[in-house]
Amino acid sequence: MMPLAALFLRDIRLAVRIGGGAVMGVLFFLIVVTLVPLAVGPDLALLQRIGPAILWLGALLASLLALDHLFAADYADGSLDVILTARAPLELAVLAKAAAHWLTTGLPLVIAAPVLGLMLNIEPKAMAAVTLTLLAGTPALTLIGAVGAALSVALRRGGLLLPVLVLPLTIPVLIFGVAAANAAIVGPTPFGTPFTILCALSLASLAIGPFAAAAALRHGLE
Repeated sequence: MMPLAALFLRDIRLAVRIGGGAVMGVLFFLIVVTLVPLAVGPDLALLQRIGPAILWLGALLASLLALDHLFAADYADGSLDVILTARAPLELAVLAKAAAHWLTTGLPLVIAAPVLGLMLNIEPKAMAAVTLTLLAGTPALTLIGAVGAALSVALRRGGLLLPVLVLPLTIPVLIFGVAAANAAIVGPTPFGTPFTILCALSLASLAIGPFAAAAALRHGLE
């Protein structure tokens, strides 16, 4: 477990030292949430209805910004070869890197969501439910993104291909995340039903994502 903990802490230190992932993600999140109301107009009731969808779409797009750095930097400096040949299982190494990535890029989006929700006229009680859906769903976005990052790491201009690979796979997470958030605001669907499915998607991504990403890395770097 020590090598995995060292890898986890190393990725967090690199993300903090570089400083681009969390800051750029939150800034992009802010831009999306700011531009959509300007395009829709000053209808507060409409903004309240579509607010969860705006927050979820902004979080999804912001989470894509730093995905290409998940394995690309290690591939460029040769660290990925060391990870592949280490004693620790590659699947656990992928999970450690994905956890560090979510902690430095996904969690800041969840923390920023309640503040940005004020711009969309979302009530505090409903905003708590929306934030809970983001907390439950963003790990799935990170783990799905890890698979796409692993598939594109050895490709030229793989960063351009990454969103094309990842976005279709994230549609179920987006659908049930928005459905759960809307249920907390306008109903009539109970909040628990789509939220439970959202949690199941994250758990399924946790069970499948590291193995799929590890297999993609082994195949791509052979």
